[in-house]
Amino acid sequence: MGFKDLREHLGYLEKNGMLKRIKKEVDRDWEIAAVCREVFLRHDRETRPGLLFENIKGFDAPVAAGVIGGSRHIYAAALGIPAENMTEIVGKKWADAIANRIPTKLVDTGPVKENILKGEQIDIFSFPHPMWTVGQDPGYFLTAPCCISRHPVTGQRNMGCYRCQLKEKNKSGIHFSGPFRHMVDHIKANNEINQPTPVAIVIGADPTIPLSAVSGIPQGIDELEVAGALRGEPIEMVRCETIALEVPATAEIVIEGEIPADYVEEEGPFGEYHGYMGPDGMAPIVNVKAITHRNDPIYHVYVSQMPPSESSLMRSFGRESGIYSHLKDRLLLPVKDVHITESGGAASYLIISADKLYPGQFWQYIWGAWSIDPSLGKFTIMVDGDIDIRDPFQVEWAMSWRVRPNQDIYIVDNTIPVPLDPALAPHGTPKGDPRRKFSSKVVIDATEHQQFPPASLPPKEHMEKVKAMWEEYGIE
Repeated sequence: MGFKDLREHLGYLEKNGMLKRIKKEVDRDWEIAAVCREVFLRHDRETRPGLLFENIKGFDAPVAAGVIGGSRHIYAAALGIPAENMTEIVGKKWADAIANRIPTKLVDTGPVKENILKGEQIDIFSFPHPMWTVGQDPGYFLTAPCCISRHPVTGQRNMGCYRCQLKEKNKSGIHFSGPFRHMVDHIKANNEINQPTPVAIVIGADPTIPLSAVSGIPQGIDELEVAGALRGEPIEMVRCETIALEVPATAEIVIEGEIPADYVEEEGPFGEYHGYMGPDGMAPIVNVKAITHRNDPIYHVYVSQMPPSESSLMRSFGRESGIYSHLKDRLLLPVKDVHITESGGAASYLIISADKLYPGQFWQYIWGAWSIDPSLGKFTIMVDGDIDIRDPFQVEWAMSWRVRPNQDIYIVDNTIPVPLDPALAPHGTPKGDPRRKFSSKVVIDATEHQQFPPASLPPKEHMEKVKAMWEEYGIE
């Protein structure tokens, strides 16, 4: 079985050297963001530790950052899998969880009900929200909210991660990067009958819950049931105090509210996953009706903004495993690996490695990958199976010597854009501007297209012998 709550997960990370406690007093208005950035710059995607800031100036609650997807090993721990061969294992884990969902279990109460705040007691600013892009963000944002809603007609539940700008002590914004976000359908359906959309915003939960919220699970599938399958047992839920929704019983904090029908306000800008300020614009709001939380709650955040970042690493695992599974299991292609880089915000830069069986099969891999999410892969590269696509040096080597620029580089026009791509229109252009509706893709065939000379390397058996005797050479 998986972790019952965020606290148990943090205990596991600390026991296994994947969590650092920061006891120094820090200022949430600048210092948390700067410390997180420096950690992500100093450590690679394998070894970055999660962070627990225990002493926030002016607040009692600690802040947990980088504890769901800060590194490959942390992500593996959250998902309950080994860190080796993750692309294939992650894909299988998610596919099994989606196919074998476990319904949630309603219980009478849970730790999230230890404190119930209503009316004048409500103050969303009472928690230590960090300021992420100092001097640019217009205020504090929730970066790791698991937002739960339900369709008013079908009753279908959805949970997604949507940034929330905090505006007043009982009001926040809620931002959707495009009309394809599943909660948008719930809001539209409620708008049609002129009623508000209930929403519960969960902060800090069993790690399978935020993982399910960010992983792009197909519409119509209950993310909380997938989380139960990932965990291996039902997610226990409790009823909200003021709205007709249920929330995880062991969550740290829950904000209950309603999105009023047909009403929007100015929202943003915010430092986004692509490394630039995301555009501002009009967005719905959430009127907060209640806050419930555990005693001594832990405030959970994602490290986002300029890559490398936690949000990009988390999305890259989910997206590349989905493409890998589709190519291998549905299209039956001998794909070796799929990589969506952090540097591209887990969206723009897609690399596929495989051994082609016949000329022209290159395009089967390309279109197969895009069919999963047509916005991904602004730059899509395919290399042979001998290239480690997680080593930029090897990818650049294949690009340098296996590509004929006039024959192996293609531009595909009028494609679905990466959401929020700042290259599509000048900063300040409204989100609905026509220039943001379509983009293009660069496709590069960096595979061997003819008979190449032998590689200039020592024989493989010699390298294996040296590896076996490595300690004898006295080289670290």
